[in-house]
Amino acid sequence: MPARQPFTALCRAASVPPAHGRADLHVHTTHSDGSYSPEEIVDLARRSGLAAIAITDHDTLDGIPIAWKAAGNQVEVIAGVEITAEYREREFHLLGYFVQLDHEPLRAALGRLRDHRVARFWDMVDRLREVGVEMAEDSLRKQAGPGVLGRRNLAVILMQAGKVGSVREAFSRYLQDGGRVSLPKVRLPIQEAIGLVRAAGGVAAWAHPANNCHRESLTELSTWGMGALEAEYPTHRTSRGRELRALAGQFGLAITGGSDCHGPEPLGRTVGACSITSEELATLRRRSLQ
Repeated sequence: MPARQPFTALCRAASVPPAHGRADLHVHTTHSDGSYSPEEIVDLARRSGLAAIAITDHDTLDGIPIAWKAAGNQVEVIAGVEITAEYREREFHLLGYFVQLDHEPLRAALGRLRDHRVARFWDMVDRLREVGVEMAEDSLRKQAGPGVLGRRNLAVILMQAGKVGSVREAFSRYLQDGGRVSLPKVRLPIQEAIGLVRAAGGVAAWAHPANNCHRESLTELSTWGMGALEAEYPTHRTSRGRELRALAGQFGLAITGGSDCHGPEPLGRTVGACSITSEELATLRRRSLQ
C-alpha cells in the first residue's frame, strides 16, 4: 500500500469501477509540492484502473524519468509540467504535455523559476520567525527535501510541527495571497511559456481556468499557440465543464483534465478522481504532433 494513503480512500477507490482507457493528466509528486513519490503515483494510477497519467509538477520535469521506470508497460506516463506564468498581470498556470525532457531552453527557464521558488521558500521561513513561529533549521531543511518548494510544502511542515492544525489553517493564518508571510513568485510571460512548450514538442493547456477564461482571452491565447483547455477539474461544476467544452470547440482546442492530486487529501482530488477519455487523450496527442 502506498505510504500515507488513508484506508478510507482505498476503500472508496475499490468501490469505483475501473476507469479503463481514462487518463488523469494533472498530478503532482514529491518533486514539487505533492506528498506522493513518482513511484507511488504510478501505483495509485494502476490501482485506479487508469490507462495514463501525466506528471505535471510545478516548474520541474525531474519526476518523470522515475515514473517512467516505475510504470513499465502497465500505465502510460506522459511527460508534463505546470509552469508558473503571468497573463494580464495575473498568475496563470500553464500545463505542458508531451514535452521533450532534453529541450534546453525549456529546462533553463524552469531552472530559473525553481531557483526563485527555493529562495522565496526560505524568505517565507524568515518571515515566519519574525511573527514568532520558530522551527529548528536542521529539521526544517530535512523536511523540506530537494523538490521544488512552494507554499504548500511550508504549510505541510507547519502542520507537522504542530504550529497549525491543518494545511488550510496555515494558508489562512500565514500563506494566502497577501498573507503575513506570503511572497510573490517569479512568473514567465504567458507568450514565452507557451512558446517554450511548443518548441519542446508539447501542447500548452490552460490549467483550472477561472472566470477570466472567455472568448477574448481565448482568442489571444490560441493565437499565441495554446492548444488545449482543462475542462475536467474537481472544482468545476457540471455546467462550467459544459461551458469550457463548448469554448474549446469554438476555438479548436483539445480537452484535458485531471485530479490535480497533491496527496491523499482531499478525497475528491486523489489520483483518478477526475479524468478524460481515451478519445480525448488521442486528440491531445495528435495536437502535439502538429
